[in-house]
Amino acid sequence: MPLAVLALAIGAFGIGMTEFVMMGLLPDVAEDLGTSVPTAGHLVSAYAVGVVVGAPLLTAVGARVPRRRMLVALMALFTVGNLASVLAPGFGTLLAGRLLAGLPHGAFFGVGAVVAARLVAPDRRARAVAAMFLGLTVANVVGVPAGTALGQHFGWRATFLVVTAVGVVAMAALAALVPRLPREPGAGLGGELRALADRQVVLGLLTAVFGFAGVFAVYSYLASTVTEVTGLAQSSVTLVLALFGIGMTLGALVAGPLTDRALRPTLYGSLAALALVLLAFHFTAHVRWAALVTVVLIGAVGFLTTTPLQLLVMNKARAAPTLASASNHSAFNLANAGGAWLGGLAVSAGWGWTSPSLVGAGLAVLGLGVAVAAGRLDRDGAPPRPASRVVSRGVRRTRDRLRV
Repeated sequence: MPLAVLALAIGAFGIGMTEFVMMGLLPDVAEDLGTSVPTAGHLVSAYAVGVVVGAPLLTAVGARVPRRRMLVALMALFTVGNLASVLAPGFGTLLAGRLLAGLPHGAFFGVGAVVAARLVAPDRRARAVAAMFLGLTVANVVGVPAGTALGQHFGWRATFLVVTAVGVVAMAALAALVPRLPREPGAGLGGELRALADRQVVLGLLTAVFGFAGVFAVYSYLASTVTEVTGLAQSSVTLVLALFGIGMTLGALVAGPLTDRALRPTLYGSLAALALVLLAFHFTAHVRWAALVTVVLIGAVGFLTTTPLQLLVMNKARAAPTLASASNHSAFNLANAGGAWLGGLAVSAGWGWTSPSLVGAGLAVLGLGVAVAAGRLDRDGAPPRPASRVVSRGVRRTRDRLRV
């Protein structure tokens, strides 16, 4: 695998760490800034809003910027956002810092996935994209638990200072290791927008929104589920989250080879498996060992869906794939917000802490339905014939029949 992919993975590690570590630091941030934990929870939402807004906006702005320069600029913006969080004197400025740090998230992964795929042979594109995503999964296994512990002992600002340092290292690695790449023939805002409007790209994004929402319907309430239902101590939550991250890493490792071999079957299989595993968690959450095993499986099959979805939208927007690739991460963050909201509705309705797993299973089935429908419309993956050609062919067939 090219060293440039390692540079992309370092950037992904920093992004993954800053996205998820805030969830473990909310009580510390709330106490330090004199606010409540629910109010501090807006810091998570601010980052997600930054991702959703920034992915299409920054990708469109940088449509004609060379890939390497764009990646370094995005990581610079990420670094500035985290440094602003370190220096924030109050809650409002910290909220702005989190929004700023989230803006380059989707664009970085979008541009990075296109670059990773172009650095390798066509039959290894999915493996290169999955290797970049490994940085994100390793962040959940190592970076988030370590960052949470660091923040609890030395203050939450110390955690974001480390993330800022990771951003600086990633910038240097990207500048040194990513080669100059020529732009795609369709590069430019007009070409990117036309590619984004492709029916298969839209269906791929909808698959991500519905299918991956199932993961976040459960993940958002995982801590409460394992303490209230499984009976684990509060101190074990970090271990449970680390197990989820290990599952994500396993999913990323197998996603690349499977997607390179058969993209749509991998997507169908992962979404079907996700629905089954989420349904199983409704029952296994009551047994400690079974709950822990299921948490690993949710992480694995959930993350297994990301690489085929990423490659699918890139393939269908082949002439100008960057905006579609970045928008995929906006779709994942919409899935994050939507899954958490729907899971919360189930809990608020009094259905119990395991009810989000049923909601998640239903969302995964819905995502599978969209994916299968898209596959049927796509047939063998060939581009649709122009309408004029279809009409002319029908006229010729009618004429031949009349002659007979």
